[in-house]
Amino acid sequence: MNKIALIVGASGITGSNLAQELISKGWTTYGLARNPKQDISNLQPIAADLLQPESLQEALATVNPTHVFITTWMRMETEAENIRVNAAMVRNLLNALSPKKTVEHVALVTGLKHYLGPFEAYAKEGFLPQTPLREEQPRLDIENFYYAQEDEVYAAAARDDFSWSVHRPHTVIGKAVGNMMNLGTTLAVYATICKETGRPFRWPGSEAQWNGLSDVTDARVLAKHLVWAATTEAARNEAFNVVNGDYFRWSWLWKRIADWFGIEPLGFDGTIRPLEAELAKDNQVWREVAERHGLAEPDLGKLASAWHTDLDLGRPIEVMTDMSKSRKLGFNVYQRTDDSFFELFEQLQADRLVP
Repeated sequence: MNKIALIVGASGITGSNLAQELISKGWTTYGLARNPKQDISNLQPIAADLLQPESLQEALATVNPTHVFITTWMRMETEAENIRVNAAMVRNLLNALSPKKTVEHVALVTGLKHYLGPFEAYAKEGFLPQTPLREEQPRLDIENFYYAQEDEVYAAAARDDFSWSVHRPHTVIGKAVGNMMNLGTTLAVYATICKETGRPFRWPGSEAQWNGLSDVTDARVLAKHLVWAATTEAARNEAFNVVNGDYFRWSWLWKRIADWFGIEPLGFDGTIRPLEAELAKDNQVWREVAERHGLAEPDLGKLASAWHTDLDLGRPIEVMTDMSKSRKLGFNVYQRTDDSFFELFEQLQADRLVP
């Protein structure tokens, strides 16, 4: 039977990699976004606003998906607003699809804030979980828009009789422009600025992150995991962590990234030095770098998401994720993390986003 996928958020790191994975497997694939890109061959774009139910229904009038992948969210000023807006986005989408009775499976991508808390309480005392993080750990006793999104999926699944899966990646490493959470590209831009200006490539985060164990999620691994869960009977109606499969210490990886760019690394020196403040003065520097090297994107703000990188690298605990649940059910994809970064850097160079 022909599988028809609807990717919500197809312009982002997760959605764009998922689109390529599905299309390579012969799926008919639609990509929904407010401003859909046209740069993925055979991805059929749908322009729609998830907060406008009537226009959403109109945009989806002729689309009858069998599988829905929700890979987007919207950041608001407070967690209460995050809950209201992001729950509404999921609810409006699934309500618009409900009369069609074609949906067999819905996959929701969230992340480790499920365990570490929302932005307002992220990795703060009182909300620090035991690691490695495991799916059976209970929800934190605090409002969290990830929980609200999950509850919307569960309610619609009960109403419309489809299966679901929830995917909780760690930091996602992959290419995207204009993405709010983009650590890999942010570090590539920072390293480039350091090289161009002669500044040291200085660690911006905490001692716990510098010395502790960590992991990340390659966007290509996440894409394969989404397809696996959507097509594997035993994986239905389950929540999963999804990471590369290896652990590393930033004290090891930081030097390897610096070596790749040919710059001098500086490790943790006793002080957290947020990258957001470091890059705030570099907008003109980046424009000059972009002009000098003929780069495709002169706007630093569209490439770097320093606030999110600071959030990840400044955590007061080491953070690593248990993948036993997926492994036990047969998902055995593995990706070495330094290769994830190096392959991203090569892609950014090929696409003229860094020199």
